[in-house]
Amino acid sequence: MTAGEPRHYLMCRPTYFTVDYEINPWMDRSQPVDTRRAINQWEHLRDTFRDLGHTADVIDALPDLPDMVFAANGAAVIDGLVYAARFRHPERAGEAPAYLRWLAAHGYRTAPATHINEGQGDFLDTGSTIVAGYGFRTEHAAHTEAGALWGRPVLSLELVDPRFYHLDTALTVLAPADPANGRNADLAYYPAAFSDVAQRLLAHAFPDAIRATPADAGVLGLNAVSDGRHVVLSPQATRLADALRERGYEPVPVDTSELLRGGGGAKCCTLDLGKILVNPPRTARWSVESEGDSRRKRRRRRPTARSRPVP
Repeated sequence: MTAGEPRHYLMCRPTYFTVDYEINPWMDRSQPVDTRRAINQWEHLRDTFRDLGHTADVIDALPDLPDMVFAANGAAVIDGLVYAARFRHPERAGEAPAYLRWLAAHGYRTAPATHINEGQGDFLDTGSTIVAGYGFRTEHAAHTEAGALWGRPVLSLELVDPRFYHLDTALTVLAPADPANGRNADLAYYPAAFSDVAQRLLAHAFPDAIRATPADAGVLGLNAVSDGRHVVLSPQATRLADALRERGYEPVPVDTSELLRGGGGAKCCTLDLGKILVNPPRTARWSVESEGDSRRKRRRRRPTARSRPVP
C-alpha cells in the first residue's frame, strides 16, 4: 500500500443546515436538527482532512440552501474540467450556480449540463473508467454527455434502493487504477443497492472489490473518502473498517451522524478537486462557454494613460 496522495477538497460549512423538506428516505422534518452539533462534526471532518495532508477549501454557505453542505453534489470535477450540476429537486437548484462560480473563479474550466445530474454524487473517477449512477437523481443521458466532455469511458450503474439515491452512498473508490503497472482500481460497494445488471457489470469490471454488509451500508459507511491509504468513514461501519485493514488501508472514523439526518456522510460533504501537484501548471481562469468572449475582450484592450507605467 502506497502513502496517501495529497488531495484538494472543497467543502461548505453547515451554517444553515436543517431539514425543512424531505427528498430522500433519511430526511424527517419531525425530528429536530442540532445545527451546532452538525457544525462541530463538519469542523472535525475538515480538520481531519488537513491533518492527513490534504487541502480543504471552504465555499461560503448561502441562506435558504440547507443542503449546500453536501458539496459533492455541487459539480463533478475530473482532470480540472468541471461538469456542472443540474439538480432534480428545486429545493437544491441554487447550489449549482454557487459552486460553478467558485470553481470558475479559482481557475477551473467549466461546462454546462444539458441533463439532470447531481455532480460527484453520481460520477466517481476510478483513474481509467468513470463509474456513474442513475435511477434517482441523475439521468442516464447525463452519462453520455459527461463521458464526451472528459473523453473517458463511463460504466453506467442503475441504483434501485431509494436509501442509496446517489452512487457515492453505495460505492467508494479506494484506490485508482494504475494501467502502467496493470493494477485495477480498488473499490468497495453494496451489491443490493444496484440492479441485477449493474451488479454483473461491477463483478466483471472489479472482481476483487470489497462487498459491504447491509449493516455497514445502512449507516452510509460507503459514503467514504479515500486518498489511497487513509479511508475516512462512519465509525459505525465496523465490519467495513475491518475489511479495509485486511486490505492494507487505514480506516479513519469520523462521526457525521447529525449530517446523516440530511442523507449524507463524509463523501457527501466533500467535493474532490483532484491531486495536489508539486509544480502545478498555470491555469487560465475561463469557462468553456465564455472562452470566445474572453478572447475578444483581450483583443479589444488597449493601453491607456492611466494604465501605462509612470516613467
